[in-house]
Amino acid sequence: MSNYYSRREALKTLGLALGSALPLSVLAKDEYGQPLHLPAAQGPKTSKTISAITLGAGNRGNVYGNYSLAYADQLDIIGVAEPIEIRNERYAEAHNIKKKNRFTTWEHVFERPKFADAIIITTPDDLHYGPCMKALEMGYDVLLEKPIAPTEQECRDILQRAQETGRIVAVCHVLRYAPYFEKLRDLMHDGSIGQLISLQHFEPIQHVHMSHSFVRGNWHNSKATTPIILAKSCHDLDMMRWLVDSPCEEVHAFGDLAWFKADNAPEGSTERCIDGCAVERECPYSAKRIYHEKRTWLHHFDLPEDPAEHGDAIMEYLRSSNYGRCVYRMENDQPDHYTMNLKFENGVTATFNMEAFTSYHGRRTRVMGSMGDIVGDMESFTYTDFRTGEQQHWSHSSDSHGGGDWRLVSDFLAAVDARDPNLLTSTIDASVESHLMGFDAEKSRLQS
Repeated sequence: MSNYYSRREALKTLGLALGSALPLSVLAKDEYGQPLHLPAAQGPKTSKTISAITLGAGNRGNVYGNYSLAYADQLDIIGVAEPIEIRNERYAEAHNIKKKNRFTTWEHVFERPKFADAIIITTPDDLHYGPCMKALEMGYDVLLEKPIAPTEQECRDILQRAQETGRIVAVCHVLRYAPYFEKLRDLMHDGSIGQLISLQHFEPIQHVHMSHSFVRGNWHNSKATTPIILAKSCHDLDMMRWLVDSPCEEVHAFGDLAWFKADNAPEGSTERCIDGCAVERECPYSAKRIYHEKRTWLHHFDLPEDPAEHGDAIMEYLRSSNYGRCVYRMENDQPDHYTMNLKFENGVTATFNMEAFTSYHGRRTRVMGSMGDIVGDMESFTYTDFRTGEQQHWSHSSDSHGGGDWRLVSDFLAAVDARDPNLLTSTIDASVESHLMGFDAEKSRLQS
């Protein structure tokens, strides 16, 4: 609790009051194309510039790395490892990385003696464990994209190595850094709602997001990457554990793959959306319409610099990659709906629902207390005091992670500079616990 209250006091000094908003960055955007929110100007500062090497120059590597473009006095990206040549080149150019510090794979980085303060790990999920363990062994501090690792044992191994080496490991559970959830947690624990009784949390993935990431995309196969409850929703499990502020003692889960499978392929559909599919024009998952016509969800496409050449490049992706395949004919196994019931040691009960079939995204939360309740949607919430009947409304503009991405980076750099993990809310110790909730959920779901 001491860490929580120290952060509460820090938030007060930052002036995070009702109706506040964070400024936007022109240097980085999230996966929806929205500009990222900047950390508050009064946020943590470093006494020196922290140098870092990025492993994986994809979407998340650019999100975290681009912090250095706005705050060059705090973060200097001096190296990159990325096997896709065009990503490697673009990242190196953006950060003015010397040729000797450009590597093809993460293994090559560690063939040299330590030459930076920190490692940013944004490789695919199944490539988190190896580089993280090696980075800790060599004395680097680590900013580790979630999930920590695909298996429970690997997560425990990383925790043990971090404890043995004493290095700073921040897991990118960015929702903990979102002003929305920080303010929500304040009200849950300062007596405003009386005793916390229960919590309902809902993550609508949005139907096209589901098809892009978990049917066609990098996370379509749970065995090759990680189960969706970790790949997509470990943010939510971590945030719920943090909000309730008590260990979880019991988990029950249900869900499966109901829709994106061959049995539901429409008559006249083809292997690829551009192969003369008879229903392509009316299909909500038409790759031709989503990617080529609307030019949306292109953050995993490495397109030419010249926009005039984008059309041809996108069509080549539709001809040759999974992004052009029929969503009913993939080798996907991720559940498209997921329900969890949770019981915490302090008696609080909670439900979590992850749903693919929505027209919207953005988390929804309902908090029930003995003296009040809170209803919110990650951009705003309404708090009602049962004792007075009065309502309080809180809102702020938001990116897809509620303004948490760069605030996480800011706190990580401050923790590295001060050698103080208490400046983080997403330490490796705290993050492993919520991962275990996810692993338990999968065991329950598969046995139900």
